[in-house]
Amino acid sequence: MIHFLQVYGMQLIDKTGQHLYISAAALLLGIIVAVPLGILLTRMKRGANAIITLAGVLQTIPAMALLAMMIPIFGIGSTPAIVALFIYSLLPILRNTYLGMEGVSPTVRDAAKGMGMTWWQSMMRAEIPLAAPVIMSGIRLSATYVIAWATLASYIGAGGLGDFIFNGLNLYRSDLILGGSIPVILLALVVDYLLGKLENTVTPRQLR
Repeated sequence: MIHFLQVYGMQLIDKTGQHLYISAAALLLGIIVAVPLGILLTRMKRGANAIITLAGVLQTIPAMALLAMMIPIFGIGSTPAIVALFIYSLLPILRNTYLGMEGVSPTVRDAAKGMGMTWWQSMMRAEIPLAAPVIMSGIRLSATYVIAWATLASYIGAGGLGDFIFNGLNLYRSDLILGGSIPVILLALVVDYLLGKLENTVTPRQLR
């Protein structure tokens, strides 16, 4: 491992940065789209199941096939990888946001209304904080998926730690395979830990 770091240390830093950029961009887009959509679906019962089912269908598309489908539209590089991973990130966040908001007791909404809160105030001060643990669980799960699947972005020229893994497979070199795999595992563990801390922070004290 020391020899690997001596030879590939700078590349490892560069590939890790690429991997984090692709993963973070895809996850952030997933949060921006899926959390508001999940909240909205709790207010429109008819279309909720259909949209969540559609998100589930999109996630069943094989990762390589989805990446290949992005190439004619976005070319090669990080953009198609981010779009594909964004699609994969949607279901856990969307589903958990919907379930978390649905799990808030109607009594809470009635109490907020009785206190004179507007719909927006009730949402921000009462419902979302109570649903936060379930929402954050979806985000943590999605983050783990995205970091793992980002290794496949190497196939379409997006870079990342997948470059080490697939070069190692092509050259039958276990040091390259491990040099790419171990950082991916560590990244997933660190990000899950940090998001767990964030989950604890945004969760109301009485629910911890």
